[in-house]
Amino acid sequence: MPQTQLPRTLGQLRSSEFTPERVGRSVKDELRDNLIVRLREIAPGGKREGESLFPRIIGFDDTVVPQIVNAVLSRHNFILLGLRGQAKSRILRSLTTLLDPHCPYVAGSELRDNPYAPLSKFSRDLIASLGDDTPIAWMTPRERYVEKLATPDVTVADLIGDVDPIKAARSGHELGSELTMHYGLLPRANRGIFAINEVPDLAGKIQVALFNIMQEGDVQIKGYPVRLELDVAIVFSANPEDYTARGKIVTPLKDRIGSEIRTHYPESIDEAISITEQEAWTERSYDPSNNAIQNIIIPHYIRQIVEQVAFIAREDKKVDKRSGVSQRLPISTMELVVSNAERRALIHGESLVVPRVGDIFAALPGITGKIELEYEGEMKGADIVIRELIRQSVANIYDTYFADANTQQIEQWFNLGGAVELNDKQPAQSVFTELHTIQGLFEKLTPLKINSRTPVEVAVSAAEFLLEGMTAHKKISRSEARTFTAGEKRKRNEDAANLGERARERLQDRDIDDIARNRTRRGFN
Repeated sequence: MPQTQLPRTLGQLRSSEFTPERVGRSVKDELRDNLIVRLREIAPGGKREGESLFPRIIGFDDTVVPQIVNAVLSRHNFILLGLRGQAKSRILRSLTTLLDPHCPYVAGSELRDNPYAPLSKFSRDLIASLGDDTPIAWMTPRERYVEKLATPDVTVADLIGDVDPIKAARSGHELGSELTMHYGLLPRANRGIFAINEVPDLAGKIQVALFNIMQEGDVQIKGYPVRLELDVAIVFSANPEDYTARGKIVTPLKDRIGSEIRTHYPESIDEAISITEQEAWTERSYDPSNNAIQNIIIPHYIRQIVEQVAFIAREDKKVDKRSGVSQRLPISTMELVVSNAERRALIHGESLVVPRVGDIFAALPGITGKIELEYEGEMKGADIVIRELIRQSVANIYDTYFADANTQQIEQWFNLGGAVELNDKQPAQSVFTELHTIQGLFEKLTPLKINSRTPVEVAVSAAEFLLEGMTAHKKISRSEARTFTAGEKRKRNEDAANLGERARERLQDRDIDDIARNRTRRGFN
């Protein structure tokens, strides 16, 4: 029903489809009923067959989502346990999709009272005074979701409420009167969802204040006998390290949480790429008068390498696993990778933006702040650790494309003294021309579908990926200035050969000196 056609008074509400039974359902019953309808719609044969229950949540369809469904069907308060960057807050906010599109309440009520069963004295007095003319307002699902980030300085008054002496003085009511109360976030979330993020950070006495609302469904403000039988679905999120090892959630509160659901990071590169494509700002637009950049193409191997960095970091011994490696890492990194490629295209007046592997190294600022290092990693330094993570990622993705490729011809070109510089100082066309001097290079790029019709920028990016992969496998070398040269092994062999040659020369010089000295001695005799 459109917002303009909704009932505006209590009398109109009574004669509408919003019956006392429908409006009077508890929040948990409402979530359950709407979830049942949604599950039938997305089931085989339903009108939304194949759709995801929570469309913007990727990678949880077979793990986390079924547990959330069970918790909602059971009318549980639940907690999501997971490391940072595992979409916990997004999941909690997605619960609003299971609420009714419109929910009526007594206009002006701080507790958003059910017009058929008002909770606050304000609403009861208003209905007693105006009857069917009592004004009705409407809440959207978004307005029925209240979220609080737990911090150590949160007080009981913040969550539950407190007596307002100023309000009492102005109204002339006693301090114990309900009309002098200043309600906290929890009462204001009445008939909605109340989410507390990072609940272990709440002080113990604050957690105790949640006991009654979770078990008996009511709260008491200050020491006055004002009890409010609130209708709230309470959900939490927490880091498992805080939840278990540090023991910051008091035991009675844990006991009152119906379901404990653990989230996780993406289980495959493809899932991670889908998340980054959804979240990263890579589809950029330009002013119509712009005569330079026209399009952005992100090669799939670049996306794979960026995601692989996070996967390797989560297993690396130099990275703190208890802190986790957030999915925000590849998201921020991908945005910086595109920006560096965009900067290069703007400098050289190119119409096509194509990220390269070198742009990933330029995106270090998007990685350093999202990785906590162990002692060993701190000793090495963040930049060194991250560069090694990128190198490993390049090597892994290189193997998926070029595992069977014979690169001896390319290696030989470098071993014979060849060198090529790939950086942002040169336009793509100049780099493309220079790369063509490497014998056999472009012939090896068929796994990346590079041919004569491929745009120059795309071909250069693919060629750089091949060279970076060979560098990662130590077949060739690359300097910090991004100049590719012969491999370290070749250099060591040359140094050894040169050392042997110098030794032979020294021996020859010594023999010549000895002969000269002997001749001198014979001359004196």
